[in-house]
Amino acid sequence: MASAPLSLNRRYLPYGRQCIDQADIDAVVKVLQGDWLTTGPSVAAFESAFAQRVDAKHGAACANGTAALHLAAMAIGLGENDQVIVPAITFLATANAARFVRAEVVFADVDPDSGLMLPEHAEAAMARADRSRLKAIFPVHLNGQCGDPAGLHSLAQSHGLKIVEDACHALGTDYWVGSQQISVGACVHSDLAAFSFHPVKTITTGEGGMVTGSDQQLIDRIRRLRSHGIAREPDTFSQTEMAFESGEPNPWYYEMSEIGYNYRVTDFQCALGLSQLSRLDGIIECRKKLVAHYRAAFGDLAPAVRPISVLPNCTATWHLFVVLIDFPEIGRSRGQVMRALEKLGIGSQVHYAPLYRQPYYHARYGKITLPGAETYYSRCLSLPLFPGMNESDANYVVESLRSAIGL
Repeated sequence: MASAPLSLNRRYLPYGRQCIDQADIDAVVKVLQGDWLTTGPSVAAFESAFAQRVDAKHGAACANGTAALHLAAMAIGLGENDQVIVPAITFLATANAARFVRAEVVFADVDPDSGLMLPEHAEAAMARADRSRLKAIFPVHLNGQCGDPAGLHSLAQSHGLKIVEDACHALGTDYWVGSQQISVGACVHSDLAAFSFHPVKTITTGEGGMVTGSDQQLIDRIRRLRSHGIAREPDTFSQTEMAFESGEPNPWYYEMSEIGYNYRVTDFQCALGLSQLSRLDGIIECRKKLVAHYRAAFGDLAPAVRPISVLPNCTATWHLFVVLIDFPEIGRSRGQVMRALEKLGIGSQVHYAPLYRQPYYHARYGKITLPGAETYYSRCLSLPLFPGMNESDANYVVESLRSAIGL
């Protein structure tokens, strides 16, 4: 590969960003000019189209990916003093969703080269849990890869545990069980799956989320909980004197049998989501091509720098492009490298520090050290990856990193 000139005249390349076109803008404007800004037809249309795209039976849209995880935790009945297994390498929201419902978190280790919790890591975490209180596993499809959903499902079933997939990184990812190709979000090996539409994700609604699942009752409960716990179905009413007049339900009447939240999403957000979803295949293809180009370009920097490992039986839609850097070997700290990249117009990020190091979780659970999580964290660095990039941009990132690390 020919070296690209390092020039500050190039555009800034963040580690991730949205890709908005005129069709997206037109779709949003159309809704803004219409009758419904929220709780209207675009929400239901987006839910249906999204569920169909990931081969799920049902989908429920909500305010963001964190809300999706929280709603899923409530829907499966997690509560005070229950325990949930969560991989140590993930965004705060995965563990926080368990704490929102007052459940306790049992952190699991991860594979040091991919950052993924595999069945053996979940099983080791189970050995540290209180089996009488353990209720669920929250696997995370980190960077777009999934770590053996069928194996985790088998483990969960053998111990009567629920599974909620944190699929916020993995829209469009498929995995294989034998000759069967399964979409992440189809919930073949889970109870529910949560997605995010933050601007750096595969598609965006600005902020937004989705929960998919096969159980109609779980999805119905999520739809109630996202709107204050309100139910409008006459067959669910308990206060019959208020609810009915001459046998007919009062048109104004609703009931709240459990407390919920205002986790609704707007129609103009869902219009943007529908527009983005219509070109998802092209977005996925662009991300895959960029990652393939990156992986080839980084070949001569190994072992000091190498991309994360690719797991078998998973066809990932890459949300992040992560390299593992031996910082002691290159004689520079991660902070020094990131600052050098920033000066060259390259944004980078760390995904993620082990959650048990966060002050809140350290105070709650004490000192924890999981070797795989520590090793992954010590080396990981996310580099620019988004559909608006081209191979020239990727070449510039590689040459900039080469300069930043002195190789």
